[in-house]
Amino acid sequence: MTAQPVHGDGAALAIRGLRKAFGGVVAIDDVSFDVPAGTLTALIGPNGAGKSTLFNLLTNLYRTDAGTVTFFGTPLAGKTSDAIARLGLVRTFQTARVFPGMTVLENVLAGMHVSARSPIWAHAFADARARREERTMTRRAEALLDAIGLSAMRDRDATALPLGSQKLVELARAVIARPRVLLLDEPAAGLNDAETAQLARLLVAIHRSGTTVFVVEHNMSLVMGIADNVLVLDAGKLIASGSPADIQANAAVIEAYVGRATAVPT
Repeated sequence: MTAQPVHGDGAALAIRGLRKAFGGVVAIDDVSFDVPAGTLTALIGPNGAGKSTLFNLLTNLYRTDAGTVTFFGTPLAGKTSDAIARLGLVRTFQTARVFPGMTVLENVLAGMHVSARSPIWAHAFADARARREERTMTRRAEALLDAIGLSAMRDRDATALPLGSQKLVELARAVIARPRVLLLDEPAAGLNDAETAQLARLLVAIHRSGTTVFVVEHNMSLVMGIADNVLVLDAGKLIASGSPADIQANAAVIEAYVGRATAVPT
């Protein structure tokens, strides 16, 4: 199965003709696809295929050379990262990013800034409404830490945690913002088998709660076990899309990964 046509109807993200070059190297080459609302969609491809570059284009960390990105019909061109997050498009990064000098709980709570209703000054002056909101935020953060198995670490400096645990903290910080779409850049990198299994359960739960999830991932067992749709990039081009079963049997995908007739890793 080759890359599917794009339509835009019911799309959380609609990408059209996206292109990005660094000097003479084309990293993303005329890529078009949809991430349907309500799906758990995965983006895979060999090392250097352009997956993280594509994510950086979606959130305007890189400026596109050509093409458009729309979020539930709203063009994202020119919008700041904070404005994009406030629309409901929230992302994590390939390398864990926790805030130094803050506890694990405080790191998770930091994700609430995009959805908090009370202004910052109200929290500073102990406004009653702000106090109620803060208690609600804290309960939600504690529930998330319990879900990822880090309740016992809530008061530790987040930078003192192992890399895998830091990535789970970053994920919790993204989830607590209640995004409409969650972009995850290699969330399983650095996780052990038990943490990866826990991550899979958490992603399925996030998806079932109504959040659209779009994930870049190298762990094929994780992807094939949880994704509704899989997109495949190779050398900056979209070469295939379909169900996990379709992708595992796709000759072009097999060639991109291993260069000979064998199965895509599962």
